[in-house]
Amino acid sequence: MSISRLKVPAKEKLPIELQELFVTAHTKIGFLPNVLSIFSLRPTHLLAWKNHYDLIMKGESSLSLAQREMIAVTVSSLNRCFYCSTTHPAFLRLELRKENRDPNLAAELQFAPLEADITPAERAMLELAIKITLESHNVTESDLERLHQYGFDDAAIFDIAEIAAMFNLTNRLINTLGGKPNLEYHSMGR
Repeated sequence: MSISRLKVPAKEKLPIELQELFVTAHTKIGFLPNVLSIFSLRPTHLLAWKNHYDLIMKGESSLSLAQREMIAVTVSSLNRCFYCSTTHPAFLRLELRKENRDPNLAAELQFAPLEADITPAERAMLELAIKITLESHNVTESDLERLHQYGFDDAAIFDIAEIAAMFNLTNRLINTLGGKPNLEYHSMGR
């Protein structure tokens, strides 16, 4: 089975930085995520994308890792991104377990994010992510003020918007390229 509609470069022909990234990724999670292979067609783009991804999904933020994954799952599901709607629920299940929360919440967020068993603050966070995904041109000051009322500061609101925007970009790119997720994601965190 092909993992992309475009030809994926042979690993041994890639720049050393990507070969090292592949080894690190494989060592860390036990397999090479297909997205890295797919995006390796444009090595400098992959490195920039990966650095940005790591910054927003793993870097400093008042948002928990689970909350960031909630945004990723919600946006990716709205965009019908098969790749990210498979991978990010897996990551969310792992984070929910760390927080002693029900990992089945990941599936709830895929199908009915605003009806899921989440806090009111998380619901407000996802409402903004949904609005950014479906109608970013209609986001208003009152949308952001609502998040302030739930205790999100300006940096956290920026993080919510940036994560939603990053996943909208990634979903559209991976959908266009026909990216297929690794089978290993289906059982992660279960």
